[in-house]
Amino acid sequence: MKAAVAGLDVDPYLPAVTPGTVEHWLFNEHYATDEDLLFGVAEAMREEYRAITDAGILLQLDDPDLPDGWQMFPDMSVEDYHTYAERRVEALNHALRDIPRERIRLHVCWGSGHGPHAADIELQHIVDLVLKVPAGCISFEAANPRHEHEWRIWQEAGVPDDVLLMPGVVGHASDIIEHPRLVADRIERYAEIFGRERIIAGTDCGLAIRVGHAEIAWAKLQALSAGARIATEELWGA
Repeated sequence: MKAAVAGLDVDPYLPAVTPGTVEHWLFNEHYATDEDLLFGVAEAMREEYRAITDAGILLQLDDPDLPDGWQMFPDMSVEDYHTYAERRVEALNHALRDIPRERIRLHVCWGSGHGPHAADIELQHIVDLVLKVPAGCISFEAANPRHEHEWRIWQEAGVPDDVLLMPGVVGHASDIIEHPRLVADRIERYAEIFGRERIIAGTDCGLAIRVGHAEIAWAKLQALSAGARIATEELWGA
């Protein structure tokens, strides 16, 4: 990857899954407790995190199951799930010890599967946990109709001044191509709240085959790029 971007003005990144998300796909057949398993996974993932950051590459932590794990425990109250998820964040932070905050980006979402998403846990119930992760940038869903309104939650969440935000401005929930003007409006909404220097235009989640065809995914990325140019011109006058 470093060779591929040599000579380019880019900051390469590699994604890696968080311990809590890994744990959701495992059965405990070795450790004395599930918590021992969780922190065992954290120690194992730490090796991967350090390999990425020691190479000078930005670490993107993919943690869809921080919000989406709620659906795996339908009998849990919001309070119980908050306690459960908080322990997973503690395990993640244990794995991230000594890694500089500015070399970490956190991505959270409510899963990329198509469906009504009517049972998604609301951001207001977990935003404090998201902010407990020592990440210099937070990537999150902001384009799909189930979560676009949650800019209000970010506005009131007390995001530290040195944290960048990467709202999704094109989404995977529909094959409709976003208009560049809409993309620009979404970018500018966050820029007006947090400052233009702190906003990076992103996607809700991976597009890939979720939008039906690669041509659609590329068209969405083209719309993102065009919208970002509009927003840049309007925010900087350039």
